[in-house]
Amino acid sequence: MNFGKVAVLMGGKSAEREISLMSGNGVLKALRSKGVDAHAFDPAERDLFDLKREGYARCFIALHGRGGEDGTVQGALEVLGVPYTGSGVLGSALAMDKVRAKQVWRANELPTPPYEPIDAKTKFEGVAGRLGLPLIVKPVQEGSSIGITKVSAVAEMDEAYALAVNYDPVVIAERFIEGPEYTASIVDDAALPLIRIEAPEGKYDYQNKYFTDVTKYICPCGLPAPKEGALRELALQSFKVLGCTGWGRIDLMLDAKGDPWLLEVNTSPGMTGHSLVPMAAKAVGISYEDLCVQILEGAHVG
Repeated sequence: MNFGKVAVLMGGKSAEREISLMSGNGVLKALRSKGVDAHAFDPAERDLFDLKREGYARCFIALHGRGGEDGTVQGALEVLGVPYTGSGVLGSALAMDKVRAKQVWRANELPTPPYEPIDAKTKFEGVAGRLGLPLIVKPVQEGSSIGITKVSAVAEMDEAYALAVNYDPVVIAERFIEGPEYTASIVDDAALPLIRIEAPEGKYDYQNKYFTDVTKYICPCGLPAPKEGALRELALQSFKVLGCTGWGRIDLMLDAKGDPWLLEVNTSPGMTGHSLVPMAAKAVGISYEDLCVQILEGAHVG
């Protein structure tokens, strides 16, 4: 495992900085425990050109959100010629943009909830009439459930929009899917066992994702093997049609009929103590430390 000098990119300037630091420090500790010459590198505090000047041989991207998952840092690393983990520029950019991701999925006849972009001039009554209530209102380019509101009445739309637009000028309203939530982890372009997520009152928000122990993560997920296999294949297909590669995570839900709906793709998922990719890896006998090394092995340029 002679990877040379490795930078673990963490922190950054996005709204998910706090979580990124948690992920990055976990990865850093794991890689060092395996004898990797790994170092913390925060792009919010360092110039990316230092990676080249200081002789870094590859990067483990543990950045979340803007500047980490949207293709920008990937493009910079390609210019520098430094191999990095995860999806390339195109896959990262498409997956981060929820509207573009949905357009690609729909063009490939993959199921994703109906949606509409909204702004301050939108007639919310019309949106609610077309999509139905309840709705999810969310910023297009954020993760970790930041800026998301479940709306049960038209009167709540103004406040939900005001929250979301704080994080992104582009906001969408999306039909709410009532049913169990699952996540599919992708490692080395293979789908790991699904995890069923049971959050209190169905509220899998920022707090319940990272800072409480009340959310239940169930793996094996309890679905019949053929059903789980079909969902894992759907997740992998949804990952690949966006041009994503390496590793990531796809969130999806089943409705009352048991039909699946793709929600979003994370191309640099969390690697904290509450994170889902390490849980899925553990279910197939891969330790957190070995998972980090396996992801690092897949580092590439372009």
